[in-house]
Amino acid sequence: MASTDQCLLDITDKDTREKLSFWDRRSDAMAPLTDKQMDAVLEIRAAAETLAVPSELPIEDLCSLSSRSLQSPFLAAVPASTEDVLLRGFHMLEMGNERIETAQQFFAWFANLQANMDQDESSKYRKTRDDLYCYQEQCDAILTDVGTALDHLDSLQKQYLFVSNKTGTLHEACEQLLKEQSELVDLAESIQQKLSYFNELENINTKLNSPTLSVNGDGFIPMLSKLDDCIEYVSSHPNFKDYPVYLAKFKQCLSKAMHFMKLHIVNTMQHLTSQLTKRDPMGLTNADNAFTLYYVKYRAAAPKVRSLIEQIEQRAEKVPEYRQLLEDIHQCYLDQRELLLSPSITSTITDLTNQNCKDHCALVRSGCAFMVHVCQDEHQLYNEFFSKPAAKLDKLLEKLCLSLYDVLRPLIIHIVHLETLSELCSILKNEMLEDHVHNNASQLGAFDTVVKQMLEDVQERLVYRTHIYIQTDITGYNPAPGDLAYPEKLEMMERIAQSLKEEQMKQMSQESMFSDVQLEDPDGRRNSSVEAPRIQTSISPADLHGMWYPTVRRTLVCLSKLYRCIDRAVFQGLSQEALSACIQSLLKASDIILKNKTQIDGQLFLIKHLLIVREQIAPFHTDFSIKEISLDLKKTRDAAFKILNPKAVPKFFRLNSHNAILEFLLEGTPEIKEHYIDSKKDVDRHLKFSCEQFIQQQTQIFVGNLEEFLTKVAALKTMAIQGGPTYSLSQQPWAQPVKINDVVMTTYRVMKSKLPSTLQSMSLYLANRDTEFILFKPVRNNIQQVFQRLHGSLQEEYGGEDLQIIACPSMEQINLLLSVNK
Repeated sequence: MASTDQCLLDITDKDTREKLSFWDRRSDAMAPLTDKQMDAVLEIRAAAETLAVPSELPIEDLCSLSSRSLQSPFLAAVPASTEDVLLRGFHMLEMGNERIETAQQFFAWFANLQANMDQDESSKYRKTRDDLYCYQEQCDAILTDVGTALDHLDSLQKQYLFVSNKTGTLHEACEQLLKEQSELVDLAESIQQKLSYFNELENINTKLNSPTLSVNGDGFIPMLSKLDDCIEYVSSHPNFKDYPVYLAKFKQCLSKAMHFMKLHIVNTMQHLTSQLTKRDPMGLTNADNAFTLYYVKYRAAAPKVRSLIEQIEQRAEKVPEYRQLLEDIHQCYLDQRELLLSPSITSTITDLTNQNCKDHCALVRSGCAFMVHVCQDEHQLYNEFFSKPAAKLDKLLEKLCLSLYDVLRPLIIHIVHLETLSELCSILKNEMLEDHVHNNASQLGAFDTVVKQMLEDVQERLVYRTHIYIQTDITGYNPAPGDLAYPEKLEMMERIAQSLKEEQMKQMSQESMFSDVQLEDPDGRRNSSVEAPRIQTSISPADLHGMWYPTVRRTLVCLSKLYRCIDRAVFQGLSQEALSACIQSLLKASDIILKNKTQIDGQLFLIKHLLIVREQIAPFHTDFSIKEISLDLKKTRDAAFKILNPKAVPKFFRLNSHNAILEFLLEGTPEIKEHYIDSKKDVDRHLKFSCEQFIQQQTQIFVGNLEEFLTKVAALKTMAIQGGPTYSLSQQPWAQPVKINDVVMTTYRVMKSKLPSTLQSMSLYLANRDTEFILFKPVRNNIQQVFQRLHGSLQEEYGGEDLQIIACPSMEQINLLLSVNK
């Protein structure tokens, strides 16, 4: 056994060395070393070469070592002899006193030693092998037990599956039975529920046929709800057996129930009406008593029928029968209200008409206010009975309001005064529509319709009367002598204003004398007394409303009344007509004043009133232009003359473009022309023309002679420039220095005498410093330019002695004269 093991070890050792030799062979090494690893091996080899020789090594062996191996210092003590070394070695090998003297003893000892070493080395492997065998046996036993347990588990699983299948089958069978039971119960309940609607038919019939049935009872409305549910259910299931029969029976019950409700509501309303009409026929004509009874009684009876009407209104949207019933109740209610209100309203309107027969505005205001209260009260009373609006109520109220309209319209169409018509427009438009209707449009819809119709009639009458007023009182106005008494009227008013001013100054001086004895608030009184004359003196007599020419005053008053009463388009047309008539009347009056007085009076009269008109129409935020369409028949006339020409007869039968009839149809078409008339621009145009005429006329009055002289001088220069004979201005008979001196002195005297009166007239008529300055500025500029031209001509044509004879005023003198009188 030991030899076998030894052989195996040798073989293993040899194989190991052979395999190790393959690791680092130079070619195809199995485990080649890296450069770093080779460096480490070399370092280890170098360190091993310097190791100390063991002390146990015998001397003989030490002598056999190479000199290179003995290079390191030998520090151990060398034994005395070989014998000592061997004894010590045997002692360490536990050989005792035994000695190895022969090679056979050594080999025997070595083999024994090797066998012991092998046995010592393999003992742990044997022990491990024995342990592994033990473990293997234990594992085999465990595997046997596990296999047995798995067999038992397989058996249990098969038994469990068998029992589980049986239990599942039983559970499914139970669930199926429970499901069938539940379905049967639901089916029974469903049948019972469906039958309940049909079973209610007998109960409903019994209640409806009961002599003690009352629509105000507690059970009537629930019975009505149940009846509606039954009809709805039966109607939604037409596939049921006897569906038509039961539906007809339920409908019959519904008709009977609605008949009871309608009978109760109608009887209640008719009973109220009969009570009110039988109470006091004479007292019903009194508005206060009648309306108190009409509304108080109905409001007291409203709760008796309100609950039934609410039930009907809730069902009216879905059920046509209820909708028809609600309409019948509405009609009955409105008929009863009309029966009560019509006589009383007619009587009240008649009383108002008798009370205000001469005051149309008061009649319209009181009548409309009365109808406003009627409409509001009727809506409030209607809401006591019904919760949803009805269009028939507005129709009834509109019918009642028309009774007022029928009374007022004959009066409106006979009114001739513009003031009354404009006030009526203001009442209807502002007070009624904007104040009342706008704030309560839902209740006053019918009143709104009638008032708008009435307003249209008033506006139509106002427009008609305005046309007549413009024709008679503006266009056809014949001025009285006092209307054309200019400037006497203004001078008289100026004197009156001056006297009033002097009286006020005296009062002011007296108050200032007693100011020391005033104890309370002297400043406030003084200020008020000072402001009064200031305000009065700031207004010129020419600016007073009463001093305007009558046609101007009438035109502006008429426009102010029309502006807020009629539509803008109609106002534009009327304003254009009125302003055109006013301008024509002013032109006519200006011509008369010019003939009777002076030219400056006529011109300033026209300018002043045109300024007033332009200033007063500025606040009207509207366009004063209108578009007129005219038909121009000029081409038609020319084409007719052309076709009637005897020379055109042969052309009647030509079959080309020169056919006379064809030319007449193509060329004789009338033209439609559009042109705009702007009365505001017309006022500006006449004002501009009047101012230019005034400037030209005044310039002619002041420096007309000088302009005539300068015109002759310019004509002579023109002739000389164009090749005529040379001239000497001083040799002309009309250009002698003495003659020129006469012309210049005459002009200067005229300016000095007439300029103050002209400026005074302008101040009297215009009464505005800025306007006077603007109007007179061109006249002053013209005078200055004429004198400048005259100075230039005189300096050019005359010498120093002649200039002294002429003695023309210098420009400083002219400017001084104009500035003093400015």
